[in-house]
Amino acid sequence: MIRKLVDYKKLDHALAALLIETYPDGYGDDDIITFKNAHGEIVEAVELRTQDILYLVKISKSLSNFISNFEDTIEKELDSKSEPVLEEVDAQEMETEMSSDSEPDDDGDFD
Repeated sequence: MIRKLVDYKKLDHALAALLIETYPDGYGDDDIITFKNAHGEIVEAVELRTQDILYLVKISKSLSNFISNFEDTIEKELDSKSEPVLEEVDAQEMETEMSSDSEPDDDGDFD
């Protein structure tokens, strides 16, 4: 399995959603992995597993803020991209309109 160390800010939308799904109430001490990186610096991260990659998401204060504010942020994002609502039409009414549109008028032309 491939392991990748990433900052949460570099996660795409699907991985960010998986992070929130994995830690819906935030992460605790038992979730934190501590290790030394190639430069000898101590890094703390939480695991995020996909089918073929194990992401180690670096912990920071902004990560905990991101997790706690994710639902508000995603709702605002979805509201700003809302799709137009299609109008519901009664099937009988639709047939009447369609049949009247396909009949020739007085001069023999269709509307």
